[in-house]
Amino acid sequence: MKNDTALPARVLLVDDNQFGISARKLILEAAGYSVETALSGEEAWEIFQKIQFDVVVTDYRMGGMNGVDLIALMRKSGSTARIVLLSGFAGCLGLTEENSGADEVLVKSNTEAQELLRSVRKHAQPQRKGAASYRARKQAEQAGA
Repeated sequence: MKNDTALPARVLLVDDNQFGISARKLILEAAGYSVETALSGEEAWEIFQKIQFDVVVTDYRMGGMNGVDLIALMRKSGSTARIVLLSGFAGCLGLTEENSGADEVLVKSNTEAQELLRSVRKHAQPQRKGAASYRARKQAEQAGA
């Protein structure tokens, strides 16, 4: 039996494209997530420091702070939030989980809505045994060094 008293996962969406962020917010809220939005990396960082999120979905290319710089700040904060980097440039820029610090990198495409829902659903779940996050991999690397 499903526990209906569980709070919905909190998601922070970050993108400087108002139309894109509005569409993603509608999709995630329809799926039952609690969604906050930020139109810049700087605004996202301010919100992130005040509210605990389960998942952050950030665009790469934004005016001012880019997504990778935002991810670096979030990682240094010690937060356990899972982070998804979303970019139309992921392939041509060679953005990967390893070089971006994200738990997952998604490419903006015609299947973006389905991929976004799949990714948020996956990352909003408690960590499964054997499914190491970026943070867990880095901690293991540092412990072995």
